[in-house]
Amino acid sequence: MPKVKTKSGAKKRFSITGTGKIKRKHAFKSHILTKKSTKRKRALTHPGLVHKADMPNILKTLGLK
Repeated sequence: MPKVKTKSGAKKRFSITGTGKIKRKHAFKSHILTKKSTKRKRALTHPGLVHKADMPNILKTLGLK
């Protein structure tokens, strides 16, 4: 059976924390920033965590399960 390959897009977007959670970046902070409030842009800067329901799919794309 062949090796399971990691999806290179997922490899660039997600990282796993020490406790096993998956860290991600927030969307909507790449362009058209003039209409967004400073508070909103600042909140989008900080990383977020992937929801528990989405974790199996992301782990599969990372080649971990």
